[in-house]
Amino acid sequence: MKKILNRDSNVVEEMLSGYVKAYNRYYEQIPGHNAFMYKGRRKNKVALVIGGGSGHEPLFSGFAGRGLADAVACGNIFASPNPQLILETAKAVHEEKGVLFIYGCYSGDNLNFDMAEELCEFDDIKTAHVRVWDDCASAPKERIEDRRGIAGDIYVIKVAGAACDAGLELEEVLRITEKARDNINTIGLATSPGSIPGLDKPTFELGENEIEFGMGLHGEQGIERTTMKPASELVDRMYRELKAEMDIKENDEVAILVNGLGSTTLLELNIVYNELAKHLEKDKVVVHDSEIKNFCTCQEMGGFSITILKLDDELKKYYDTECFSPYYAREEIR
Repeated sequence: MKKILNRDSNVVEEMLSGYVKAYNRYYEQIPGHNAFMYKGRRKNKVALVIGGGSGHEPLFSGFAGRGLADAVACGNIFASPNPQLILETAKAVHEEKGVLFIYGCYSGDNLNFDMAEELCEFDDIKTAHVRVWDDCASAPKERIEDRRGIAGDIYVIKVAGAACDAGLELEEVLRITEKARDNINTIGLATSPGSIPGLDKPTFELGENEIEFGMGLHGEQGIERTTMKPASELVDRMYRELKAEMDIKENDEVAILVNGLGSTTLLELNIVYNELAKHLEKDKVVVHDSEIKNFCTCQEMGGFSITILKLDDELKKYYDTECFSPYYAREEIR
């Protein structure tokens, strides 16, 4: 498998170095660590630290900036950052108002961020965390805390960043961020496997004409493997899952994210959104905002995911505030 690399063992370091050098007007690396922070972050507020395995770019590295995260802790490819790395990242941006950690709900991330919070206690750093579990295909609702975090991370980080910048106390930032997390659901499908830099084999096997609904970002088993179908049928199945999961009704107000997994083109993703919009219009669901892009990827994996964030006035307030990073920017919606 052809990849543009130097040494397999140095992929994350070189990726991060290139990113920070290219955008050094915004970022600086935390010395000695695969982590960086936003230079222009506000002072005297709750610090927002995000992180997880690399290989899903632009998540997480592309979501630090104005109105977003203050710093990012980057693990190795598809592996959690270690507790010491997370601790050093938190210490670099801590402003005596506490630190909120946001990460996807995976066993390695859960363990390492928990350990990092314990280490923070020794430095008198007050912390809280929000585990994102938006992948509704990965476990039933009664085991929601077992669900994985995928593209819904983006909306959780967006809302949390705005809440932090509003100067709220840690407990209030946590409440609003959890509220955002609990109003987000995502379902995806895979059309082809991804890869891991340095390995010759793909992350999983899928027949030429096969697809899998609900497959995880690293190739975790989904809910149904079937043959390839027209976009209208794919979206119909996925929308029905989300509609039932979220009890979506007429006049509900939502934000929509169509996320490419790496190799699916924008042409295809726009067709997906077109099909989704037909369902939303038919059900008289109010689309407050929408995004179509590669946000949460898996090294050229084929397929896409659909994320719905159900909004109320409070969430809309934080969702609508401006934010900027080189890979995700929003103007205020008026």
